[in-house]
Amino acid sequence: MAGLMILVAGPYRSGTDGDLARIQANVDAMTATSLELWRRGHLPVMGEWFALPLIEAATAAGDPDADAAIFHPIAERLLERCDGCLRIGGASAGADRMVETARRLSKAVWLGIDEVPAP
Repeated sequence: MAGLMILVAGPYRSGTDGDLARIQANVDAMTATSLELWRRGHLPVMGEWFALPLIEAATAAGDPDADAAIFHPIAERLLERCDGCLRIGGASAGADRMVETARRLSKAVWLGIDEVPAP
């Protein structure tokens, strides 16, 4: 079995009160999980990898609605191409939305890295 393409979904802004260091800690947790998936033979992806540069460019170009138009929608479209979604971390409406989207698309959902099958 070839490695799976897995969207890692966890809190981004949730629980941070907008504190940039806490947001970065959330990104770091998703990135560390992505690295572990890679080491286990899978292809991890994070919506943030796609969305954040686009949001930055759109905001710089004067689009005040860039975040809402890009952040979650891009992850949902990415999920269409993934084999499943790995949900990590604490409370997050956005990460829960990714789990709901994965289920709606009949994709696998794992709630811990050890639940992800070996390739």
